[in-house]
Parts: sequence; structure tokens; C-alpha cells
Amino acid sequence: MKLFDNTEIAFSLKSDSQLERAYFLFRMIQNQPMVRIGSAVTNFALKAHLPIEGLIRSTVFDHFCGGVTEDDCLPIIDNMYNNGKVHSVLDYSVEGKDEEVSFDGALAKIIRIINFCEEKQSIPFAVFKPSGFGRFALYQKLSEGKKLTSKEEEEWNRVVARFHKVCKLAVKKDVPLLIDAEESWMQKSADELIEELMELYNKEKAIVFNTLQMYRHDRMNYLKELHKRAKEKNFYIGIKVVRGAYMEKERERAEEKGYPSPICTDKKATDLNYDTAIKYMMEQPKMALFAGTHNENSSYLVMDLAKTHNIKVDDNRLWFGQLFGMSDHISYNLASEGYNVAKYLPFGPVRDVMPYLIRRAEENTSVAGQTSRELNLLKTERKRRKL
Repeated sequence: MKLFDNTEIAFSLKSDSQLERAYFLFRMIQNQPMVRIGSAVTNFALKAHLPIEGLIRSTVFDHFCGGVTEDDCLPIIDNMYNNGKVHSVLDYSVEGKDEEVSFDGALAKIIRIINFCEEKQSIPFAVFKPSGFGRFALYQKLSEGKKLTSKEEEEWNRVVARFHKVCKLAVKKDVPLLIDAEESWMQKSADELIEELMELYNKEKAIVFNTLQMYRHDRMNYLKELHKRAKEKNFYIGIKVVRGAYMEKERERAEEKGYPSPICTDKKATDLNYDTAIKYMMEQPKMALFAGTHNENSSYLVMDLAKTHNIKVDDNRLWFGQLFGMSDHISYNLASEGYNVAKYLPFGPVRDVMPYLIRRAEENTSVAGQTSRELNLLKTERKRRKL
């Protein structure tokens, strides 16, 4: 039996009722029209303030999220760490906020999480999105090379100050920071800021991590150029490598605006791009890799490369990551072999986290084979338990 086929380890932390709920959810997600209708109905119900939060909480929310607050997440964090050897990354998944008070609130939340991380070995990273600290349109304007007004300059200075504040604390507490990637039309300014932070704070090891979405065909070149500059300026590189989260939106915008799509031609090209980045990073001594993947072949490749390059399974420069509620067969089986594994554990008010959850469901329907693989594994475990 291959490592990731072991469903007993994969679902060891799930009760029978949790297993049945997961099976029901993934059967629903497999139905593309139902996901579209369900997303539209949920959005309408939330905007109309209909009382559906209890229903959402007991189904999709509790499967993919840790809770409403950090404290809500603690039983899940402790259970995964103590009984499954799997760490957690607390992900405050509130999206689409555009006011200064929200950005300051997100900053306070990340500071609290960094302090949380220092106390708990089970939470090795903190994470945030650039748009959590500043307006999306501001990043976009900078990425397009447009001149900011004096008011916007002041606003951008506040954004930069938020980044520096969390980075300084992360260095002091020795807690690595994962900074998520977003849409391509705002990412250039985020990349430039994060590189400045790496140069300043990654002098002794990787504390600041950027994220590369490898469904973008330009990201491999970006990684090589970043490496060149890092060697010149003598700083460490931390990268979370993922396939990506905004594919449909990227293609639609490129078509609408009439520019070439930044997305690889097909899944095969994306997979090749992802694996090329993994191989490149694991050959470099001053790079730390967080391999965010739900792909079995890429996971096996990382394991093989670790052996080839004599990287120990518990080397802190190498982490695997998956989303909570998905790919448990990868997470728990890797952890059982001694690898560093972390689950992204989203949390936040139900209403505010719904855009994240809807995107998650839509992504699952658009990734060929993802949902059917989850279903097959759940079916296998249900049969095993009955026997």
C-alpha cells in the first residue's frame, strides 16, 4: 500500500459522525451546478440577514474552519498536534474589508497570533494577506506603476508600517511569517515590499515568507531573479509554494481586459511549474520551503528530494501544508513519517468567512480529481470501519 492510501491514519481523528459529514459535504461539492446555486443562495441569505448562520456553522463552516475566535480553535489545534502530530497555522480568513479600522484590527489580530505562536509549539507560523493590511486598489495602483496622490502616499506608509511592525515582532519571538499571494494585478507591489522585508529581516534565517502561485507561468523566472538578488545582498529566502487560488478570476479578467492570461496553459504545465520550483528551492542552502500542496505526486517528489539532498524529515527549513478539512490522507500520513506538517486553520465570524468558504467550494469543483479523490478515500474508510 502506498503511503497516502492509508485511510486509517488519515482519518484517525475523525469520529464516525464527522466522517459521515465529510462524505456528505464532498458529495455536494462534487456537483458543480449545486455549488453555484448554493453559493448564490448563501450570499443572498447573508445579505438579507436571514437566520442561516446556525446551518452554515454545523455543516460547511465546522468542516473547513476552526471556529469564530482563536480560542475556539484550541481544542482542534491540540487534538491535531497531540494525536496526529500535525501543526496548525491560524488563518484569520476575513476577506474584502477596505477601511483603516479593519486593517488596524487585522494587525492587532496577527500580533495576538504571533504571541500565541510563541507559547504553543503546535502553531509554528503566523499568516496574513497583503490586502488584510491595506486597500487592494492601492496595491493595484502601485503595481501598475501609477503615481500615488499625497494622501495615498500617507496611506501606503501606514500599510508599510503595519508590515514592519509584525516582522519586527516575528523576529523577536522567532515566529516565521507566511504572507499569502493574491491576484496578479496587485501582486507586483506586494512582492517588492516583501522582498524589502526579507532583505531586512531574513539575515540569519528565513522569517519572512512570500507565496508563489505556480499556476502563473512567470513565477519560476521571478524565483530565479529573487535568488540572484538574495545572493548579492546576502539574505535568506522563505517561500510558500502553492498552485494558486484565483485561476477562474485571472482568466476572466485577462479576457475582459484583452491582455495575455498570466495562467499556465493547462494543469500539466502548472504541475511542471510547481515541481520545477520545488526542485530549484531544495537545491539551495539558504532557502526555506513551505510546500503548500494537495497533490500526491508533488508530495512524493518533495520526500524524494529530501532524501537526495540529505535533508532530515524534521529539518525546520522544510514544511508541508494543507488546508483544514482537505487532504487528510497527505497531512496525517506525512506526519506519521516524521515530516513537518501544518494545516491552515481558518477562523473568523461566520458571516465574514463565507467569501473564503465559497471560494474553497468553487476551487474544489474546478480542480479535476480533487473532490473524487476525497470521496474515494472517505468511502474506503467507511468500509474499513464497518468491517
